[in-house]
Amino acid sequence: MVRGIHRYPPMERVIYGIPLAEALAEEIGRLDSRAVYVMASGTLTRETDVVDTVRHVLGNRMAGLCSKIGSHTPRIDVVAAANEARAAKADLLLTVGGGSVTDAAKMVGLCLGNDVTTPEGLNAFAAIITPDGKVERPPVKAPTVRSVDVPTTLSAGEFTAMAGCTDTVRHVKQSYAHPLMMPQTVILDPAVTVHTPEWLFLSTGIRAVDHAVEDLCSINPTPFSDGMSLQALRLLSAGLRAVKQDPKDLDARLNCQLGAWMSIMGSQNGVSKGASHGIGHVLGGTAGVPHGYTSCIMLPHVLRFNEPVNAARQGWVSEAMGRAGEPAGDAVAALIGSLGLPQTLRAVGVQRDQLDVIARESMHDRWVHTNPRKIDGPATVRMLLDAAW
Repeated sequence: MVRGIHRYPPMERVIYGIPLAEALAEEIGRLDSRAVYVMASGTLTRETDVVDTVRHVLGNRMAGLCSKIGSHTPRIDVVAAANEARAAKADLLLTVGGGSVTDAAKMVGLCLGNDVTTPEGLNAFAAIITPDGKVERPPVKAPTVRSVDVPTTLSAGEFTAMAGCTDTVRHVKQSYAHPLMMPQTVILDPAVTVHTPEWLFLSTGIRAVDHAVEDLCSINPTPFSDGMSLQALRLLSAGLRAVKQDPKDLDARLNCQLGAWMSIMGSQNGVSKGASHGIGHVLGGTAGVPHGYTSCIMLPHVLRFNEPVNAARQGWVSEAMGRAGEPAGDAVAALIGSLGLPQTLRAVGVQRDQLDVIARESMHDRWVHTNPRKIDGPATVRMLLDAAW
């Protein structure tokens, strides 16, 4: 008999398919926000009219703008933004951008709720991952300011209550969490994603595929996340190919956004990920590889490694992607190849002399320890890295 507990996240609404200006005006009115601190990607701010649209909607309710969040959410950028938001007496954060901006807003909320004013002040709130994979999280007060998020990529971090934030001094990405770090509202407008570089949109789509795949093949799946993950794979595998063929296809882009949303349901309910996510975290924080690319490179190899212990569930993956009977690792690799995305570590600039460090650091990531097929130590991770080289 299946047993478990389904937890509903502290998110109030997901608005999809409604143009940004219309959706944002309604949401700001509903929340009665008076001082909105906007966090947007630099490229969107400089090269598009999206932020101008936001300015027009907010009017005198716009309390400030931050467009200087670096990749992998450097904590020096986070604290600078938090100090600005605090000075502006912000009562709401609004993000327009990808995963780094989304995580930055979560971290700004944490800083505001916990009186963090320096990068070093974040050390007290970071999770500690022991060598055996145990997660130790220190007490964290609730954010005093929450967010409305308008994502432009498909990594789906806006649907979780966790954030990764990089200590650029030690080149280590740390994990932070509080239930109310999750946004109040997410607005999914496919028209906003047209401005996202193709490689970034498509590769974060593979990141969403990675969420769905590792949830389906997890050591502790749930019936609800199984159903969502299967539909996510159907939407993403078709939608990503359609966007590659016609970048202006807004219906396909919205299907990708809906698939990314569905791909994260397991994360909201404690479904454990595997080594693709675990190694990917280290490739990002230590070697600077974009998150989407880490999934493009590692997921097929991790699936092949795990196949002896979860072949039946991997069969579900292949079937949902329209390739029934084919090994899941090959089905995923075929999708990645059809999108023209990188499939090796060397293609994204990882040096061979970095592999041992990446292998060692990966053993401090909790998802490596919940991989369906046991990973005994750095040597096994190095084997996977060599296969992906």
